[in-house]
Amino acid sequence: MGALLSSPSSKNQSWEHGGASEPDSSKKPRMSAPLSGCGPPRLIPGLPDEISLQILARMPRMGYMNAKMVSRSWKAAVTGAEVYRVRKELGVSEEWLYMLTKSDDGRLVWSAFDPVCNQWQRLPLMPGVSHGGGGCRRGIPGVWFGDLLSAGVRISDVVRGWLGQKDCSLDRIPFCGSTIGMVDGCIYVLGGFSRASAMKCVWRYDPFVNAWQEVSSMSTGRAFCKASLLNNKLYVVGGVSKGKNGLAPLQSAEVFDPRTGIWAEMPDMPFSKAQALPTAFLAELLKPIATGVTSFGGKLYVPQSLYSWPFFVDVGGETFDPETNSWAEMPVGMGEGWPARQAGTKLSAVIDGDLYALEPSTSSDRGKIKIYDPQEDTWKVAVGQVPVGDFAESECPYLLAGFLGKLHLIIKDVNSKINIMQTDVLKPVELSAPGTVSTCQDQHLSSQQETNLWKVIASKDLAAAELVSCQVLNI
Repeated sequence: MGALLSSPSSKNQSWEHGGASEPDSSKKPRMSAPLSGCGPPRLIPGLPDEISLQILARMPRMGYMNAKMVSRSWKAAVTGAEVYRVRKELGVSEEWLYMLTKSDDGRLVWSAFDPVCNQWQRLPLMPGVSHGGGGCRRGIPGVWFGDLLSAGVRISDVVRGWLGQKDCSLDRIPFCGSTIGMVDGCIYVLGGFSRASAMKCVWRYDPFVNAWQEVSSMSTGRAFCKASLLNNKLYVVGGVSKGKNGLAPLQSAEVFDPRTGIWAEMPDMPFSKAQALPTAFLAELLKPIATGVTSFGGKLYVPQSLYSWPFFVDVGGETFDPETNSWAEMPVGMGEGWPARQAGTKLSAVIDGDLYALEPSTSSDRGKIKIYDPQEDTWKVAVGQVPVGDFAESECPYLLAGFLGKLHLIIKDVNSKINIMQTDVLKPVELSAPGTVSTCQDQHLSSQQETNLWKVIASKDLAAAELVSCQVLNI
């Protein structure tokens, strides 16, 4: 890109050498010069484009929105891959938090938070998709991709579908149940339901060009699946699809390589705990489902639960090793102690190689942050007071994210304001001093002091909007 942009035009050459004062007799020969000798104007007059790109690469990304309006050449530069390659070489990449919310009219809205400029940016709306047959196509009037993740559909509706109950709201809405993932600096929205038919389609948001694009579909239609990044590949596990007697849980998994744009199949999850149930009746009644997935220590960890509406029971989980291309049972302590959100969903984040999970309280407005100790195969309290609030009626009242090397809690407060709260990553004393008391803080630390460990780094008033998901991109 630099070599192409650095070809100077004849106009720029004469400007650089002070040729504007030449006599009139020189104008005619210059105007009649062959057009083939003209090149694109330089990004910054008087500088090689390689240097100009390094200047643009040092700009905060938020400034690119205005930089695109300077000229066509600047727009091509700041939306091209070359300037981001230079940013990476210079070590000036920025982490932004991308947050998905659902407005009170049912439409999904993406917002990006830039911590450098302390500003929010609204992303373009996602394109429309069709109803039919699990496939995808664009431009269907009146149908928006924003319906894919309807907060009006809970995991209970999916479970009722498994049990064959007819009162399933999945048949009354166009879309729900897609999942969000990230790979290679882009956000991916995968699958979901189209009138109770699981879709294969995948949409990608590319921050380089600030646009959505449909990309290669998954090999299997799935909804309520889980996605995670590992070795610069996007892994998708589990979920549900439409079966003969309602919705059926999926044991399958697949992986997407952004370099090739190809989905590859993986070995099925064994769901070994479900296979070990003592009777055929229980095997039919209790349906296994993946309730989360995280990349930790070079492997995928998938916590699992067995459901029988309205009850669920955690049954540990399974681990995928990409080197051996095989599944194994998750360590017992890790699986049995993994904190759960409502309906068994697991919220976790990995920061500096440590695995953290949120355990909300069911009886008060406080929760806990736990950290997993792989040496002892146990979960330990890292933050004893988490201001998550009590939002029983909200589908997703809080989110957990590893951002800027610290733990962040995204929460909607009682005033309908969404706050991004930051805390320093805390570890149990035992991890650094074996034999001491199992706590991350002083035994006499008050609840108020623990609450003050959290500070609000950004807020956004989204009225009646509900939190849905979040991703962190570092580009």
